[in-house]
Amino acid sequence: MTEFYDAKIADMLTDAKGYRKLNGLKRLHVIACRLLWREICYFAALSPHSFTFDFLEQKLHNVPENLHMTLQGAIDRAPDDADAVLLGYGLCSNAVVGITSAKKILVLPRAHDCITFLLGSKERYREYFDAHPGTYWYSPGWIDQSIQPGKERFEALRKAYAERYGEENAAYLMEMEQGWMAKYNNAAYVDLNFGDTDAYREYTKTCAEWLHWRSEMLAGDPVLLRNLMNGKWDDAAFLVVEPGKKIAASNDDMVVKAE
Repeated sequence: MTEFYDAKIADMLTDAKGYRKLNGLKRLHVIACRLLWREICYFAALSPHSFTFDFLEQKLHNVPENLHMTLQGAIDRAPDDADAVLLGYGLCSNAVVGITSAKKILVLPRAHDCITFLLGSKERYREYFDAHPGTYWYSPGWIDQSIQPGKERFEALRKAYAERYGEENAAYLMEMEQGWMAKYNNAAYVDLNFGDTDAYREYTKTCAEWLHWRSEMLAGDPVLLRNLMNGKWDDAAFLVVEPGKKIAASNDDMVVKAE
């Protein structure tokens, strides 16, 4: 027998927004840094929930105030039918401090930055950072979205400075550029096995050799991203912010809190 539904029957079988909610399934809206788009989309595809996405440009991190304003605007524009808004951000130089939603639950990992998403926990991040304080992180997203420290970045910046400010000023600006890198001595690459990982690893090693840094290849852990997308938001790993409350830095091992 051929089955068919007219418009009235179809409306009766779905909710008001056209999404049939069964067994506690949720409609979740994700706002995240574009650095994590590949990983987030993968684990969203494996999740039973329904998703909409808003990926923000990585360059917003260059000015935390700009990231804060753009992120708040994206939250304010979240779909009315979303059960919760998932944030693909950590504390990110305090850019999320003060972020709020008048109507939606906000969920974000207890993380300092996006590398925690790849390592799987704030505890693993802290352990590695404490053991290797001079670490600069490399990942597929960072490599795809920006030129990482290394010969390629040095030459591109020097050319841009020379064209804009002249050779003499370019030399001075490059001294300043290299100065902030002096506190680093280790290039740590981490991934969740997405994309051409061999090429990313080789790129990281090449950058480290040119900079006279050590390099280390770390295996990622998907548990944090998988739980975020599956709605398993335990308090130890995630902050759930009720409508009207704001995200704040906790200044302790929990990283963030609601107030």
